[in-house]
Amino acid sequence: MIHNVIEIIINQNSDSEASIEVVNNHMFSLTIMIPFLCTSLALLKHNKFPSKVFVGDTFCYCAGMTFAVVGILGHFSKTMMLFFIPQLINFVLSIPQIFGFVHCPRHRLPSFNKENYKLECVHNHFNLINAWLRFFGNANEYQLCNAMIFF
Repeated sequence: MIHNVIEIIINQNSDSEASIEVVNNHMFSLTIMIPFLCTSLALLKHNKFPSKVFVGDTFCYCAGMTFAVVGILGHFSKTMMLFFIPQLINFVLSIPQIFGFVHCPRHRLPSFNKENYKLECVHNHFNLINAWLRFFGNANEYQLCNAMIFF
């Protein structure tokens, strides 16, 4: 959204057809992303540790489609790829299990240690969360959630 606003400010005084199209694309993006951001912030308030709601696949599909629509119709394919870097990293880490080179368990989540209330890496689960725990060490859910959001 910051990128959209900057581009609108830069291109708003130009009368060229290309600048008008750029402004229109960024206005379209803002029209979709402002309501998405507001609803996501409200969801984040209730979904931070300790979570009161479970969004499941519904929010994930909705968020993915929102970004896809803005990226495709707004012609921001290169910019949108930046937001998918964590997913691409997760995919690359998961390749051995996705393609069956290594056994893929049903759930590849970290394990919970009841003694110290921390999530611990499971070494045969290849995904971004376990790689994060492997690299930075065990963390409680609050710390891991904040680290993943920041990343």
